[in-house]
Amino acid sequence: MLRRLYEWTLDKAAHRHAMWWLALFAFVEASFFPIPPHPVLGLMCLAQPKHALRYALVATLASVAGGLLGYGIGYALYDTVGAQLLHLLHLTDSFPRAACYLREYGAEIIMVKGATPIPFKLITITAGFIHMPLLTFLGASLVSRAISFMIVGVLFRLFGAPIKAFIDKYLGLVTVGFVVLVVGGFIAATMLSGHGGKANDACAQVTAAAPAA
Repeated sequence: MLRRLYEWTLDKAAHRHAMWWLALFAFVEASFFPIPPHPVLGLMCLAQPKHALRYALVATLASVAGGLLGYGIGYALYDTVGAQLLHLLHLTDSFPRAACYLREYGAEIIMVKGATPIPFKLITITAGFIHMPLLTFLGASLVSRAISFMIVGVLFRLFGAPIKAFIDKYLGLVTVGFVVLVVGGFIAATMLSGHGGKANDACAQVTAAAPAA
């Protein structure tokens, strides 16, 4: 079923309204859709490298908007909708640790984790659940989504088709490397503070997430 959904998603990259499909996929993936929009973005950029940055910008803004939906689900509908979504997406076990890390690091963890292949929907729903300040959430989401999508747009704009195979194989590593360059200061500050290891150990042992006070 997941393979058919993936192939159906890719088909939309060739649709005459492909940009609208890209925006839709980026929006829903941020809250409940299981397939990331990167394959559609990549194929669209491959077809028209000159428009790659425009496509990446559309995906970024649509994903941040979709993140608001995920935030709202976690904030107001976790018991009735959010928990069921996480269960269907096989993210239930990851939820308590995500809540712990978000409480500990806030915007930093969104910028780092939200720019990697870790499901963004897990972060958005969790952020709403712990009642993270909305402006903080939006700012961090914009940074993380821009990193995640703009790296694809920039690479296609600069290198065109030859980069596609490399991105398909090493997207996670490329994205993480870019994240380190952009938000490396946050990581370094956490390590130098001496609290990073304690937080990691504490969060690794968490099995339940307490609601916001």
